[in-house]
Amino acid sequence: MITVLVLLIMAEGTLSSGWSVTFENKNPCALKGSSVEFRCSYNYTDGETVRETAWQRGTFKNGSWTRVKLSDLPSYENRFKYIGDLQHNCSLAIHDLQENDTGYYYFWFDTDKYGRRSKESVYLSVTGLSARVYPERVRAGDSMTLECRMSCQLPGTVWFKDGHPVAKPQFQAQAEDSGNYLCAVEGHESEPSDPVALDIQYPPLNVSIEVSHTGHLTKGSSVNLTCSSAANPATDIYTWYKGTVFSSSSMLQVGSGQVLSLVSLEASHTGLYLCQARNSVGENNSTEVLVTVNQTDINRVILLVGIGVKVVIMLLIPLVIIWVWKKRCNSAVDKKEHSHDYENISTA
Repeated sequence: MITVLVLLIMAEGTLSSGWSVTFENKNPCALKGSSVEFRCSYNYTDGETVRETAWQRGTFKNGSWTRVKLSDLPSYENRFKYIGDLQHNCSLAIHDLQENDTGYYYFWFDTDKYGRRSKESVYLSVTGLSARVYPERVRAGDSMTLECRMSCQLPGTVWFKDGHPVAKPQFQAQAEDSGNYLCAVEGHESEPSDPVALDIQYPPLNVSIEVSHTGHLTKGSSVNLTCSSAANPATDIYTWYKGTVFSSSSMLQVGSGQVLSLVSLEASHTGLYLCQARNSVGENNSTEVLVTVNQTDINRVILLVGIGVKVVIMLLIPLVIIWVWKKRCNSAVDKKEHSHDYENISTA
């Protein structure tokens, strides 16, 4: 009886020894949102006919490890496709991968004689991308690195800033580099990471002064000087300096705040004005602006005097002409009258 049992076991081993399941890649890694293909082949004893195939997902259920067909899991509905056959190809494709698809996958098939399931499995890792800037606080002129994080090793990554390609992930930061950055796996640019904002801090740039009044500044009038700049963080300290018309080498502080108001102007307000803008990163100066205050508006006086003189002249010329003309007429009459006083009278 014992001999017969041993022979039966040996016979079953012989029948079963001809089957196998082989996975081309037992540890694939794929990007969230992309697709993956498990390349697989299987063999069985000659003379058997395959009736059914299925892929299963390993999972804990009621505290124990079990295998569940993908077709029985609602989360895989319309996302997987068996691309093998009933001969020797057992490949599987899964689409629109999610991070919770990470796990163990097994192949199972039935022949007309036996039902078999693979002892080994495919372990799928699904990774999302996480963009990061290092260091987190960057100042203009600092060296910085863009880092694309993922849970497994994938081919090279590419970077984009506000939709435009970035040449390299390491560079010296400048003010214009501020923006939103995201990374993607090369060849899978349609599944990028969430964007990360890069905020470059820089001292005030393009510091300039705007004068509220153009033209002549006369004694007693008023004028405002406004300082503006581009800065990150915003400029929080403005300081005003004044130097003489002939020299700006020794300037004295004359005010603070973004606007310098000069009221009731005097000749002493004449000079070169400069604004210094400062934030937590640094400071920069504007170019000097010349303010000139005239005691009187000489040009206007000269103009008015000139007009007055012209008017007087225009009025006097006709009067002079009339006077001269009348004088000449009177002179001619007098001559005629006086000529009879000396007429010769002959004597008889």
